[in-house]
Amino acid sequence: MEGEATYGFIVNVDAQGSGLLSDTEKRAMRRRLYEVTGAAFERSGIREPRLYQEDRGDGILSVLTPDVPPSRVVGEWVEYLHQNLRQINADLRKPLRLRAGLHVGPVTPDEYGRYGQAVDLACRLGDCDIAKATLAAADGAHLVVVASDRLYEDVVRSGGRWVEPECYRSHEVELKEGRRTAWFMVPGRSQPPEPGTAGQDTEPEPSAPDGTKDSYVQHNYNSGSGDLNAANHVGTWIIDRRGGAR
Repeated sequence: MEGEATYGFIVNVDAQGSGLLSDTEKRAMRRRLYEVTGAAFERSGIREPRLYQEDRGDGILSVLTPDVPPSRVVGEWVEYLHQNLRQINADLRKPLRLRAGLHVGPVTPDEYGRYGQAVDLACRLGDCDIAKATLAAADGAHLVVVASDRLYEDVVRSGGRWVEPECYRSHEVELKEGRRTAWFMVPGRSQPPEPGTAGQDTEPEPSAPDGTKDSYVQHNYNSGSGDLNAANHVGTWIIDRRGGAR
């Protein structure tokens, strides 16, 4: 039965390059996907009933209740996910690389799951060409985070625990709903790389419908002087803000 729309935080996570995997490889990928994202939510203190999830094959849609502080997601959850990916990918020949689309807005439940324009936007952001191209260009990185303009202005810009607005770069993205501003961040980098600057990667550089390369409209946001270093030490997250690459 359909319920009333409630305001929530939406996280849509997709695996990069999953279409190139065999069924056996996809099974292992899905297990790792749930492992790293689930552990990040648990470590951030976000669990049922405040966490609803839907399986999306090569991704997971998560909707969080309004009482979950948004800064906890863009700060703690993102950093724990980043560190979980670093750990699980250390010995993998084909590392798990994820794109996370983040947005806030009204979400409506029914007997099939969760829906609404806010859900659509979170999914579109994580799956847009610039998100794929940014992660492809970020050699050695395991995660790209794409925040909606509303989320950036309302939450990210103010900073907070492990929230570094200076590490985000904005781009205008073309979605089915039209042009939108989105903010991109690659954990461990003071700024995300320019889309389309990858050396060798399995994801092709996106093209416009006429076959020409996309022209990205970009707004730079100056980076700060301090990066966040995090390491897993005897089961405890050690955060070092002395600067340098993560």
